[in-house]
Amino acid sequence: MGRNWYLLWSGSSISALGDGIFLAALPLLAATQTQDPKLIAGVSFFGALPWLLAALPAGAAADRHDNRRLLLTALWIQCGLMVALATFHSAHIAFLYGMAFLIGTAETVPRAVGQPLIKATVDNHLLERANGRLFASQAVALQFAGPPLGGLLFATTTSAPFWANALTFAIAAVLVTKMRTNHRPRPGKPKVSEGLRWLAKHKALRTVTLVSATTNLCIAMTMATLVLFAQQRLNLTNAGFGAFLATLACGGVAGGLLAERLLARFRHTVTTTVVLIPLAWLGIATLAHDLPTVAAFAMVSSFCTAVWGVATAALRQRAVPTELLGRVSSAQTLITWGVQPVGALLGGLIADNFGLLAPWYAAIALRTTVGLLSLKPLSTHFLAAALKVHLATSPEQDAAVTLPDASR
Repeated sequence: MGRNWYLLWSGSSISALGDGIFLAALPLLAATQTQDPKLIAGVSFFGALPWLLAALPAGAAADRHDNRRLLLTALWIQCGLMVALATFHSAHIAFLYGMAFLIGTAETVPRAVGQPLIKATVDNHLLERANGRLFASQAVALQFAGPPLGGLLFATTTSAPFWANALTFAIAAVLVTKMRTNHRPRPGKPKVSEGLRWLAKHKALRTVTLVSATTNLCIAMTMATLVLFAQQRLNLTNAGFGAFLATLACGGVAGGLLAERLLARFRHTVTTTVVLIPLAWLGIATLAHDLPTVAAFAMVSSFCTAVWGVATAALRQRAVPTELLGRVSSAQTLITWGVQPVGALLGGLIADNFGLLAPWYAAIALRTTVGLLSLKPLSTHFLAAALKVHLATSPEQDAAVTLPDASR
């Protein structure tokens, strides 16, 4: 791992700190204007909508243009949007919807270029380590440090968290400026739909995409009214809400740091995470009436989510040709993140009609069903991928071993 990787890692971690601040501050700002679950869920809806509309074009841009320049442009745009939000934070909630949409649109570019940049700056056999470190640092910044800081800043001055977020994007942009990467222009204009077609033909990534999409849909259902869940069920203050979000990071940090060892040592690591995630949600819905209990179950969920993310990111980076990685990654993002506005709407409607616990039970039922149906194909694909990596890094082994074809 060289200088470019560490600059990318540092910039991603710092911008993730700003995202964590924003994660706590935006719903708190919305809650000052309304207590209607549907209207508060609208913030999540408009923030997630760009993943349906802009993910594929962002992927095509990542496969055609200089990824470092694209990332730099996106960071400065996000910085400017945060300045605007800090300046006009007292506007109507419709303004919050618009800003959430614009900020979400800008975020599609870093997501699209992130996969190719990691692959370009890290050797193939170090992908689990790089992804694990990135997941761990982002968990610290996005979930552990950012939300409490966002809650405290919001309690001090309403605009303070958004000014702080603008600063993190500016610092990240300066770090990215120092990166030196070689960009080779690719002939022709990349077809936006090619990533979707490639993904549709690859059975392993199709299965991963289905499970990830279901997980994100369920998370969006519960997160849409999470601020009300924290205030009314757990009796948390604004600062306490930030601390509540921080509990999600504890397991994520450990999962990111330990993922490489777990995936190398235990053959059923990935399928175990698939089972444990909905069980942790069930604990939150049925047993959690205070912050410590929520924290315990949230740590299990975030630990498993981090291990799953490291494993699936490495699988994608190895399986997809470099010239298609931006578009395939964005095709997955279109599906796995594009379901979030649907989940946000469902969560708001379910909570409004059946209570704040109802979205949790709906999420548990859906995620458990899809997870159980996916256990066998996931086990087959990840065992095959692990064996390929072992053979690639152990030349003394018999390279003629027959492996399952994951593209069927």
